[in-house]
Formats: sequence, structure tokens, C-alpha cells
Amino acid sequence: MSEMKMEKLGKVGVLFGGRSAEREVSIMSGNGVLSALKSQGVDAHAFDPALRSLADLESEKFDRVFIALHGRYGEDGSLQGVLEQLAIPYTGSSVMASSIAMDKIFTKKIWQSHQLITPDYVVLTPDSDLETVAAELGLPLIIKPPHEGSTIGITKVNVATEMHAAYSLASQFDDEVLAEEFIQGRELTVAVLGMGANAYALPIIEIVAPEGNYDYQNKYFTDDTKYLCPAPLDVQLTAEIQEMCVAAYRAINCEGWARVDVLLRASDNKPFLIEINTSPGMTGHSLVPMAARAAGMSYEDVCMAILKTARLKIKPDTKKESS
Repeated sequence: MSEMKMEKLGKVGVLFGGRSAEREVSIMSGNGVLSALKSQGVDAHAFDPALRSLADLESEKFDRVFIALHGRYGEDGSLQGVLEQLAIPYTGSSVMASSIAMDKIFTKKIWQSHQLITPDYVVLTPDSDLETVAAELGLPLIIKPPHEGSTIGITKVNVATEMHAAYSLASQFDDEVLAEEFIQGRELTVAVLGMGANAYALPIIEIVAPEGNYDYQNKYFTDDTKYLCPAPLDVQLTAEIQEMCVAAYRAINCEGWARVDVLLRASDNKPFLIEINTSPGMTGHSLVPMAARAAGMSYEDVCMAILKTARLKIKPDTKKESS
């Protein structure tokens, strides 16, 4: 990139770390993004909101920021609101889209309103009859906190007697807990880039984890999980899943980038939307860079492409006061 164009990007803050349960992964993502941007000549600087006051974002005079935070306080709209107040352009989705996507229950409601297929579910509270829920959804089923990622607090319940322990674990992270129909099948993920009518899907990745257990350890810290990219699917099914994921992305008004997780039911090859991540991982094991490589984009390419989309989503009030 020419020096003139690089100057237009200005001083860039890479926000990573933070206070969520996904801090460790965010640090790995952020360091990768920081190195990639610097390698392209960007004036990029690390910023960890867990170690510095958000007031420093203004004093640093960043021209834009790349959000590599995962989970609460970075992916849930709260930080995006601060950046809008400070008028610092940022990567990824808006305040509202970020907060919706962070809430798996609300996300499912939005998708259902758009006739997009997602597993059946029940919202659990301390007063819920867990045995009745198990009978309603069928076993096995999944119990998880609706505001966490990276498989944190999730349990596959095989027998009804496991419901209470699974609920107890998930409720450590959220007041409400999501009980979800278990879909037996292939695990897929689809990265989506862009905005609105210009949003598009990257090649689909199939995840083949040891014994089907794609947990926190197998996601980030082992080489035992296999990733097939592009996923071995026929052309028609590939297009159907990609279109479904772009529609899921648009339904929530996401922009910049996101990753949509899908389960393909073994019995009939029917795809189900599971969740959407508006600030996906960018580690050495992460899936967005992998899909980008399959589309001919390097890690540095995708970081630069995302950075260039940084903008403020709330238009300033330009109304003049009446005289």
C-alpha cells in the first residue's frame, strides 16, 4: 500500500484482552492482528481495556480501531457505544447488531422472524421444571449460557439426571440459560464479510473434532481437530448454506465481518443456524483466516480488508437549531 493511502488509515488502535471469559483467546487474536497490520506498514498500537481506562482511547487520538475483543465488554455493543460517543471509527457491527448477536436467545428470535431455521429451544430460569424441558426438547440436548462464546459453560445433556448440574454450570455465567435441541450431524462454519447487499460468504469450513468434541481446548490449543475447507459438500448445498448464513448476517444488520456457526443434520442434510459471532477469533487456529486463505486472501489481506471498513454507524445529528 502506498504511503499516501496508509496515511489515510491514520493511527490505529488494536483492542484486545479485555475482561471477558474469553480474554486469553482475545490476546492471541489481538497480537496476530497487531503483527499483521504492522507488517503492512500500519501505525498500529495495542490497547487492552482491562489494563487501561477507556478514557485513554480519546487521549491516544486513534483515527480508527480494530476490535479483536471477544465476549462481554467488547463484542456485546457496550464498547461500540463508547466508541460512538468518542467518535472513533471501529471495525465490525453496530451497537445494536453487536448486542443482539451476543444474545443467543434474541438472535434466535430474530432469525425465526425471518423464517431462518434454528434448533428449537427453551429459556431456563431458576423456576423451570428441568425434567419437563428435557421431555419437551428430547434427549440429548444442549444447555449453555446465552451470552458466552468459545463453548464456555456449555453441556451436552444425555440423561435427565444431568439437567441440574448443566443448568448450575451455565447459570454461573448468565441469569437466563438456553436449553437447545441437539442436532446430530456435521459441524460447519461460514465467515461473512461486507455490509448489506454487498455482504458475501467465504468458503465453508467443516470442523471434525476428536470424538465430535469441539471444546475450548480443541478450538485453540491442540492440533487434533481437522478442518476441511472448502467443506466437502455438493455445489447446491454449499450455495444454500452460504445464502442462509448471509441472510442470517443481514437479518441482524451485521457489517464488516462475522462468523456463522451451522449444524448440518445427518438424517436429511438440513442446515440449522446455531449462533453468530461478530468479533470472531483471529488466532493461529481461527476459522475466518482459514476461510479467507481458501478464497485467496492472506491473514494480512483479511486484517487490512476489515480495518478499511471501520466507521461510525450512528450518523451525527446535523439538524440546525431553529432560530
